[in-house]
Amino acid sequence: MEKLGELASLVRSKNAGPFELTFDIMFDNVGSFQRVKDSNALSREVIAEIYHIPLEDVKFFIVPKALAFKASIPRPRFQGDVLDSDGHAGQQFAPLLDIEIP
Repeated sequence: MEKLGELASLVRSKNAGPFELTFDIMFDNVGSFQRVKDSNALSREVIAEIYHIPLEDVKFFIVPKALAFKASIPRPRFQGDVLDSDGHAGQQFAPLLDIEIP
């Protein structure tokens, strides 16, 4: 097995407004993209489980023409909150890197 972080050419998180964050998972070849897609190891359910949020709060998209997956979830704290430790949401992607892909 390989990890998502080894197969994807880009895994990032960023703000999608002050109340949501978004994840982009992109590939530079069809084979790796298709392998992840076919494995179902990256899905709406997996995102909900990793980030401990209700399934209905996860927006999940597969974009074959871009060889990409995209997910958006509510921010744990709104941007700028005194307890917000990642104002640009640029570090929230880290748990995705370790998803095992068969």
